[in-house]
Amino acid sequence: MRIVPFALIAATLTVAGPLPARAQDGGEYPTVTRERLEDPGPGDWLMYRRTYDGWGYSPLDQITKANVARLEPVWSLSTGLRPGHESPPLVNGRFMFLTTPRNNVIAVDARTGDILWRYTRQLPDGLTHGHPTNRGPALYEDRVYLATVDANVVALDAATGDVAWDQSVEDHRRGYYMTMAPLAVDGKVMAGVSGGERGIRGFVVALDARSGAEAWKAYSIPSPDQPGGDTWPGDSWRTGGAPIWLTGTYDPELNLTYWGTGNPGPWMGDQRSGDNLYTNSVIAVDAATGDLRGYHQYHWNGSWDWDEVDPPILVDVRRGGRTHAALVHPGRNGYLWILGRAADAITFIDAEPYVHQNAFTRIDPQTGRPEYDPEHTPGTGVRASFCPSLWGGKNWPPAAYNPGTRYLYIPANENLCSIIEGREVEYEPGSSFVGASSQTYLLEGADHVGELQAWDLDAGEQVWVQEFDSPNWGPVLTTAGGLVFSGGTNDRYFRAFDADTGEILWQQRTSSGIIGVPVSYMIDGVQYIAVQAGWGIDAQRMQGAIDRSVGQTTHVPQGGALWVFALRQ
Repeated sequence: MRIVPFALIAATLTVAGPLPARAQDGGEYPTVTRERLEDPGPGDWLMYRRTYDGWGYSPLDQITKANVARLEPVWSLSTGLRPGHESPPLVNGRFMFLTTPRNNVIAVDARTGDILWRYTRQLPDGLTHGHPTNRGPALYEDRVYLATVDANVVALDAATGDVAWDQSVEDHRRGYYMTMAPLAVDGKVMAGVSGGERGIRGFVVALDARSGAEAWKAYSIPSPDQPGGDTWPGDSWRTGGAPIWLTGTYDPELNLTYWGTGNPGPWMGDQRSGDNLYTNSVIAVDAATGDLRGYHQYHWNGSWDWDEVDPPILVDVRRGGRTHAALVHPGRNGYLWILGRAADAITFIDAEPYVHQNAFTRIDPQTGRPEYDPEHTPGTGVRASFCPSLWGGKNWPPAAYNPGTRYLYIPANENLCSIIEGREVEYEPGSSFVGASSQTYLLEGADHVGELQAWDLDAGEQVWVQEFDSPNWGPVLTTAGGLVFSGGTNDRYFRAFDADTGEILWQQRTSSGIIGVPVSYMIDGVQYIAVQAGWGIDAQRMQGAIDRSVGQTTHVPQGGALWVFALRQ
């Protein structure tokens, strides 16, 4: 692998080489301390959702409802790559870092768009994986951390892009790969693995931030001698899936990290009797030791491919005259889950469907355990339809919480259902371990698919909804200016919504559909909004499935580009 100076893709076409130890304007790289991660300055965006609680909220308020119509592009940058671009640009002072498919890291001057350095990973020949993307870096001290599709974690010098260390965490030839943005906590860098359709055993690994040495590994499937091991028949736990491929959240007071887990493998529950812990769950993992401190399983013995890998948002929720330290999760299974968090347990508070759901007949009001309708539960040789579709009511694109409105904003897909039929499948290392065929269709009479929903968490009620003809794959940003920003539709628009009413206040058509995570930052008193455009992967696959079901073709340009906006002066 090598560091490649990269200049010609910058909007300004300025020639830029590797950054010296000091920034080109004479400033030094600001050290990212534990204190700054726990309490970031309002102008910085230092991690995947800006803060450990996962809110996706910016306290900047220069851009408001009254002036957002004056928002305009100020610079852009083409990445030169085609597959889906899903990562947020992280901003530390004037230093911006974004990742791309094929595990490139690009360092940029966040004010001008000048390229500072570019890291290009040399991937193994013949490497295959289901999701050719990357969802962002992590920052800690003077380094940038990248999780790779060949199942490594790499530490780069933030000022130069030089490789500090490169640590393998599993064998990619056995189906393991990594797409998430790592989570930096108290001198450790944590990352989870993808590969739930290839017979992996999921885990989160914590590496020492300075040396790359493994500190601990927390498996999301217990072995037979561990609690929950009896929920797996025979040796099925060894290949049972439960991937963890989205960045966790963290409670510094409890020193607990929270991770969502994915589907079991193979897909059909009748091929692996039992609850199959801890698939389709949230798990609480001790940040110091990797020990499991609590869990909640959103649905047991899953057969619908409803990964629940989206981590919960940490927020206090008022219910029944009490304020709960809560975990909030808009699930792929179509329910909005409110759970309680404590030092040694995760408890059930409430769950309400936010899209049409017909696979569950009820949720136990004490435990939160769902009961299933056999008519809508696929099996081996059993063809069954169900709603929401296998892509879920909400897939991986993160929701956002605004403390001003106390609303949760959910990028959802409604009126979309799937049919799955299972078949017997044998495990072969690195190969598909799904054992099912599927198709997706629109409900009869459906007049839209995509939605952006706002929910009052204290009341447990939907406040407003914006509907789109297109599916919605848009991660959400919300700000103290009373705004919500999101893309995600096939018309290539990036939009600003009124956080109180959902009214569209501004929109800008970009070069491609937007499935990147938007952020906001401030430099020299100017607030910026930044987002990567670059349609592809599951957004493209869902659109293709809809097109096949209705006999149409939808063309969405592809190719990655970062767009940066500010108010017109």
